[in-house]
Amino acid sequence: MEKLVSNWCKDQSLPESYIFPPETRPGKLSIPSDDTIPVVDLGEASINRSNTIQKVLKASQEFGFFQVVNHGVSENVLNDTMNVVKEFFDMPKANSIQVIREVIGTFLFEAKNLGLRILELHSEGLGLESGPFEEDLSEALLLVANHYPPCPDPSLTLGLPKHCDPNLITILLQGDAYGLQVFKDGEWIGVQPLPNAFVVNIGHQLRIVSNNKLKSAEHRVVTNSEVARTTVGLFISSSDDSIIEPAKSLTNAGDPPLYRAFQYKEFLSNYFSTMGDTELALQPFKLQFNQSVI
Repeated sequence: MEKLVSNWCKDQSLPESYIFPPETRPGKLSIPSDDTIPVVDLGEASINRSNTIQKVLKASQEFGFFQVVNHGVSENVLNDTMNVVKEFFDMPKANSIQVIREVIGTFLFEAKNLGLRILELHSEGLGLESGPFEEDLSEALLLVANHYPPCPDPSLTLGLPKHCDPNLITILLQGDAYGLQVFKDGEWIGVQPLPNAFVVNIGHQLRIVSNNKLKSAEHRVVTNSEVARTTVGLFISSSDDSIIEPAKSLTNAGDPPLYRAFQYKEFLSNYFSTMGDTELALQPFKLQFNQSVI
């Protein structure tokens, strides 16, 4: 795939099938470099946990995205993971699985533990009972590696179109190449790569469990004409049969539940049938008197 797209770069043309409709193209990109998502130093949690919790909550409420540093996952694990994933996209697929299994297994273990630690910070900040995400609400794991080769004309296409993640929370190792953008207040914000950092984003399920106290933000991936971009993301999800609903401790007569209870598999079916459209994905699960709430 990368060799094919490299040939497109030389020809300065993009196949018609990769060109997005005019209304969804990124156009000529001009994203301010000084405007980005919050960065939370998780190392500070051992000194002032309440302050770290407030930073995580604030970022999750305002942006639905944040980066974490000093997260406890070693630099060696991050480098080994990124290197082996890049090799995966270069080597014959028949030789790939055995080579990556051990490295990816370590990464999966570390990233899952990091995700659960971050969910625990959310739980404490929201005042939920201890460990609400440690059972079926977070038992399904999906590891996804994406590779975006250089593109001859980034203004015409996207690596990933605008969407919100349907799951609970996503932990992303985005490497050192820029591409991720978050939609906030009618504008796209570029997520600048930080050395050894993870990007964390809130999925629809955490938004629903928090009764809209946390935000699931729309995001997309743009391409560039200079370098390839490789990312590794861990999607922490609920089991298919688990019941998703606003936490009862977060609702009362003055703050009623905004969503009905449903099985996660029902939500996924609707999500994929609506192509991830944020409003259409959530609409069938909103309680009737809150149809106007996004």
